[in-house]
Amino acid sequence: MNVTVPHRNGNRNPVAEIWRQGQTVVLTLVVAVGLGVVTAQSAQAQTYKESVLYSFTGADGKNPLAGLILDAKGNLYGTTSALGASGYGTVFKVSSKGKETVLYSFTGGVDGANPYAGLIMDAKGNLYGTTFYGGDLKCGSGQGCGVVFKLDPATREETVLYRFIGTDGANPDAGLIFDAKGNLYGTTSARGASGYGTVFKVTSKGKETVLYSFTGGADGGEPAAGLIFDAKGNIYGTTLSGGAGYGVVFEVSKGKETVLYSFTGGADGKNPFAGLIFDAKGNIYGTTVSGGAGYGVVFEVSKGKETVLHSFKGSPDGANPAAGLIFDAKRNLYGTTTSGGGADGPGTVFKVSSTGHETVLYSFKGTPDGDAPYAGLIFDAKGNLYGTTYGGGASGSIGTVFKLTR
Repeated sequence: MNVTVPHRNGNRNPVAEIWRQGQTVVLTLVVAVGLGVVTAQSAQAQTYKESVLYSFTGADGKNPLAGLILDAKGNLYGTTSALGASGYGTVFKVSSKGKETVLYSFTGGVDGANPYAGLIMDAKGNLYGTTFYGGDLKCGSGQGCGVVFKLDPATREETVLYRFIGTDGANPDAGLIFDAKGNLYGTTSARGASGYGTVFKVTSKGKETVLYSFTGGADGGEPAAGLIFDAKGNIYGTTLSGGAGYGVVFEVSKGKETVLYSFTGGADGKNPFAGLIFDAKGNIYGTTVSGGAGYGVVFEVSKGKETVLHSFKGSPDGANPAAGLIFDAKRNLYGTTTSGGGADGPGTVFKVSSTGHETVLYSFKGTPDGDAPYAGLIFDAKGNLYGTTYGGGASGSIGTVFKLTR
């Protein structure tokens, strides 16, 4: 079973092609670290009930690849990667009662096109995100190399904070994070000084700085995921390729990059497509879309040593997790798989304990509940889970916003 990240007009995301085809990168250096494996069984237990809060129709957007954020009133915000009024994706809002509002439809021009990533919100309620295409149409053979944008939900006015031109990176696949001063940080999956993507910073006034350009060698290449900060302001993330050939976990501090772990493509996993989270002790957790038992892993990295908490087998536990993880109060990890699970393999929502015990919380059926959740999850105050599916829903292969309740 192979899984690809879908792309506008039926083309594949070029970043996803790297791991789909099993391509490797020739190294000048291989970072050797220890590998631990936790042996644990999976449990098929649908302990949550799913409800579809909204099924997209096309006019309001299609195929959300990203997850959601929640405001204080219980409204959900996200993006669709395609369609909408002009065909290039949307920013949307869904109320707790399932009413959807399109806040912005991208035109494919200087305003951006095809947002693959999710959103963040500032204290004033403004939304920030990235688009994979659009912006400076002289970049990327006329499609544009992507933008960083700001959107006021009240006025529905979009402001482009930065348009990528290629030398500074291109095609941001992932969302953004804030620092304490309101600066934005993210990654581009392509271009930059060596052609393998960048880590960047954009100020509130739209000034961009490239913090690191990946070479595609031992340092990694093609970061498809967003970033996290530690308490000292160091930046952490993943790359889809490079390292020992199958991606890395990295740290960037004051413009210097350090590889914390380099995936070998075996039992330790292969090609991390998603970002990372920390626990209270500073241990790092994430997923790979393939490797392990063949269908990806949930991993922990601590002091350069990687431990596989769960290795996906396809059925019944799911396959190919493309999204990151979240914790509950008991340090259980929650995430999604893009395929596997039930008989037709439309994906799962899962829980993995700190000891590596995996439980399937929900297996998608495709229609009408959704198909292929590429994005991660969020909790509300009551412990309900929310997310999106790329396909499925009442309109077919359009996608949904869903809620899981105990």
